[in-house]
Amino acid sequence: MSYRKEQQYSLDYTKDASKELGIDFSIYSLQDLRKLWREFLENGIHGICFSSYEDGQEPGDRITEEQVERRIKILKPYVQSIRSFSCIEGNQYVPKIAKKHGLKTMVGAWLSDDLEKNEEELEALIVLAKKGYVDIAAVGNEVLYRNDLTLKQLLTYIKRVKKAVPKVTVGYVDAYYEFSNHPELVDVCDVVLSNCYPFWEGCPQQYSLQHMRKMYQQAKQAAGGKKIIITETGWPSQGGNEGKAIASVENAMQYFINTQLWAQEEGIDTYYFSSFDESWKVGDEGDVGAYWGLWNKYENLKF
Repeated sequence: MSYRKEQQYSLDYTKDASKELGIDFSIYSLQDLRKLWREFLENGIHGICFSSYEDGQEPGDRITEEQVERRIKILKPYVQSIRSFSCIEGNQYVPKIAKKHGLKTMVGAWLSDDLEKNEEELEALIVLAKKGYVDIAAVGNEVLYRNDLTLKQLLTYIKRVKKAVPKVTVGYVDAYYEFSNHPELVDVCDVVLSNCYPFWEGCPQQYSLQHMRKMYQQAKQAAGGKKIIITETGWPSQGGNEGKAIASVENAMQYFINTQLWAQEEGIDTYYFSSFDESWKVGDEGDVGAYWGLWNKYENLKF
């Protein structure tokens, strides 16, 4: 997801909301911050978005079973669930291998304006679900945000998957505000799958948890009692700024800590974005696109 002008951060910075701002990091040295970040990661997080592509690869390239298993093994000690984004070109190995290692799965069919490829994705998702590899099926990711499909087309795809695998939880992933804009999505989905990025809305890191709470509350209001899962949130460790949001090592660590603490206290299932840095993302998001991982592109922990 990238910046949208109409969603620019607009909270009152002077509002006294200290309880919503998270940990006061002013007392932490960089060394102490790294230690705390490691403690939160090693204590375990609910979920993480799986980065399939090694350096030099990009969507459309075929990923191998070996590279998927190597990366799953790296993530396994720290997470309960893995989220994947596609079901073809080798991405079908992700839920299969995650299950092999005892992890839960959220499995995505990547939908776009390529209707022929959509058919491949949907059929592959249904096959994986029928084989027991799918705990939550995500039919599309930010399709409405990108204006790739009409709402009618998207609803038809979601209903198709629900009919094919009625015992599997089915939802659709998009920015938190899209569910307010399209209540029909909430009606057809079993669960609301919401992407929340204070960074992309230009929010300063020190107010990012406050802003995240407001994002979540908007999704919750739209959900009408259905479960909400935060399917993506994160902060880049370098690469530039987005409005008042600054990409830096310190901000990335602080955002991760605050997000995990809040999600655990509130009992909110959250998938952090992302597992590994991926160089190809600079084409879509600029320099920051390559630095969202908790691990770098060489598969080493960054902090």
